[in-house]
Amino acid sequence: MLYEQIVSSMPINKGWSVDQKYCVMLSDGRKLLLRVTPYEKQKNRRQLYELLQRVETLDIPMCQALEVGTCEDGEYLLYEWIEGEDAEEIIPKLSKQEQYRLGIYAGEILKKIHSIPAPDDTEEWEVYFNRKADRNIGRYQNCPIALEGAEDILDYLSQNRDCLKNRPQSFQHGDYHIGNMMMRDGELVIIDFDRFSFGDPWEEFNRIVWCAQKVPFFGAGMLDGYFDFAIPEAFWRCLAFYIGSNTLASISWAMDFGEGEIAVMKQQAKEVLCWYDNFKTVYPGWYLKCKRELKI
Repeated sequence: MLYEQIVSSMPINKGWSVDQKYCVMLSDGRKLLLRVTPYEKQKNRRQLYELLQRVETLDIPMCQALEVGTCEDGEYLLYEWIEGEDAEEIIPKLSKQEQYRLGIYAGEILKKIHSIPAPDDTEEWEVYFNRKADRNIGRYQNCPIALEGAEDILDYLSQNRDCLKNRPQSFQHGDYHIGNMMMRDGELVIIDFDRFSFGDPWEEFNRIVWCAQKVPFFGAGMLDGYFDFAIPEAFWRCLAFYIGSNTLASISWAMDFGEGEIAVMKQQAKEVLCWYDNFKTVYPGWYLKCKRELKI
């Protein structure tokens, strides 16, 4: 077992995960990434390992999972070590055309990830996400922080729940955005599948807000690459629904992390409302602006 060959480790203090992360060295000199999930959070780690084996067969540039097992602190996963740099540090420094090209590739990768279907016994999406939206709305309404424009989001959610009907479901990365990508030899590598789930593949784009804020040309490329440059009208309506629901949820979520995160989420909500003209349109302004600047 690889775990038994670990001779040294160095903690990695990055990200929001409850996992303990380490850069470890094996007795044969190999460097690997070790993630240890506490016992109370470990219920799907072996399922994740098995799913990553399937993802690897799709010819996707990713952090390869090498071993799963149990240790003193919980369930562990050992991954190959990616020698590279954080994509969110590198891509913003590139030309807008190169950002867009890499975004197209990220979209094509995501489409491959979504080719893995959800299990047959997965709950119907309309039922599942209506319940989640209700929960997000309730948490916001019970939150002491008032968000300017929240009524516009609430109205949109109320009037567009039918977009959840008959949506297909697939494997989801769970947190697909530029912060969970690296650059190795000038190309993307996808990391951090630990929040994986099953659901509407279009819902996976709810994290594109982070790309739109930091590298909008990358985000625009991601959408175009995923849909092969033919984005269906129904997608925009669904995306606005998912982003609206997430925006409400983010305010109550931020309260657990202090004033700094509250300020970040309030600013993000302000930008989202601006992109969607207070949800009077389903076409986000940042995407339209990118397409105009690229003249495509």
